[in-house]
Amino acid sequence: MTGASEATGDTTVDILIIGAGPVGLFGAYYAGARGLSVAVVDSLSQLGGQITAMYPEKEIYDIAGFPAVTGRRLVADLVEQAGQYHPTYLLGREAQTHETSADGRHLVGLSDGSIVDAGAVVITGGIGTFTPRPLPAGEEFLGRGLDYFVPDSTPFHDANVVVVGGGDSAVDWCLMLTPIARSVTLVHRRDKFRAHQASVDKVLTHPEISVMINAQVAGLEGGVGIEKAVVETKGEGTTVLECERVVAALGFTANLGPLRDWGLALHDNRHLVVDSAMRTNVPGVFSAGDITDYDGKVRLIAVGFGEVATAVNNAAVHLDPDAMLFPGHSTDNPH
Repeated sequence: MTGASEATGDTTVDILIIGAGPVGLFGAYYAGARGLSVAVVDSLSQLGGQITAMYPEKEIYDIAGFPAVTGRRLVADLVEQAGQYHPTYLLGREAQTHETSADGRHLVGLSDGSIVDAGAVVITGGIGTFTPRPLPAGEEFLGRGLDYFVPDSTPFHDANVVVVGGGDSAVDWCLMLTPIARSVTLVHRRDKFRAHQASVDKVLTHPEISVMINAQVAGLEGGVGIEKAVVETKGEGTTVLECERVVAALGFTANLGPLRDWGLALHDNRHLVVDSAMRTNVPGVFSAGDITDYDGKVRLIAVGFGEVATAVNNAAVHLDPDAMLFPGHSTDNPH
């Protein structure tokens, strides 16, 4: 992660951003541009949120200035943009508890037992905490050949790969890994796919991708790592596939989790209510992106970018009432 650091133990910053999706990453840039120290926490083990988890290779067409950009490229550019201000990333950790100290600072307890001491909090958690749906068979190989994400394609070079699922991420990862893997087999339990049809057509007609429908992985076998996947196909019996890597793209569950206990005002029990300054009802806690709700809300990444800039600038004034709300134009800043 260019210009970033991973932290262990307790962390003290001006602003804590909860959620490392595109909106949170842009918020990290904006906090740095305001001269504020920032930490970004996310329950996932890699940056990019829902985009990285579910459709990294999909083309996105409604980002200002990009006629088309893949999710992976968008996240990489946002990480580079934020990296010039050296944010601290706290990945694979869930924000759980919240207390306000006597001097108005926010003490946020993470799932690893550490504490983030922040002057303000900006919640950009998309639709909440993402938890991968587990592969029913072979969980003991997690981290030893079984993955739920493909943040780095290097381990898949010249490997026999089995991808499980029928959604966008499964199809995207098949297409992404085929040029580098020895073989790619897609296993899907139905005969219809949830993924975008154009991508499905590419997979079904690709000469180097094997597709097994009405099938499921019944077990994984191996020693130190995976060596075989046992696949049961409806009406056809059992097939044993030689493989070293399995990607289980079975979707994710998402919910507000511990944020429900923070005393935040909710709409429909799933979105955080904010005002025009992106303030929640808890002083010093702001929010932006899909997780927010207000009259006229439109849930688009493009909207979230503007919301998080508003949130961070108002958080800057919360930290220092004498600070200017308007940050000035970026073109005025020497680089």
